[in-house]
Amino acid sequence: MHPAAVRRRALKAAAALPLAVSLGACGSGIALDEPIEGPAWRLVQMDGQPVAPGSDPARNPQLQFDRSTGRVSGSGGCNRVFGTYTRTGSQLRLSQMGSTKMACMDGGRNQLESRFLQVLQAAASYRLPAPGRMVLLDAAGQTLAAFEAAR
Repeated sequence: MHPAAVRRRALKAAAALPLAVSLGACGSGIALDEPIEGPAWRLVQMDGQPVAPGSDPARNPQLQFDRSTGRVSGSGGCNRVFGTYTRTGSQLRLSQMGSTKMACMDGGRNQLESRFLQVLQAAASYRLPAPGRMVLLDAAGQTLAAFEAAR
């Protein structure tokens, strides 16, 4: 059987399990072995402030994690962002972050993108408080940013 078909079957089987099976023992929501890889994670909050989606969904600040390569990629709002990541338990480390250097005529989007890259590099851990939600935390456990799985 093709590996992608095996993975789809495993995901369907996991989705059918009762929610209690995936709840973490510490009550923080979804178990940490729940994969963050796969969906595109759209930024919805940063520094305690909501981040409104732009008119072009492909340019909204978002991330996608690729387990097979250990790479993270996405959009900062104007430019493509990329880097590497490692995760162990609740620890998440994003490194070697960079971006393309296209001109962005929207000054607000430029500022958002700059701060987004800073936040990504400051991330020390994550949690999944609910299905389709991810929060990045700094070394002190303070929320840096919140994401929703793109539909």
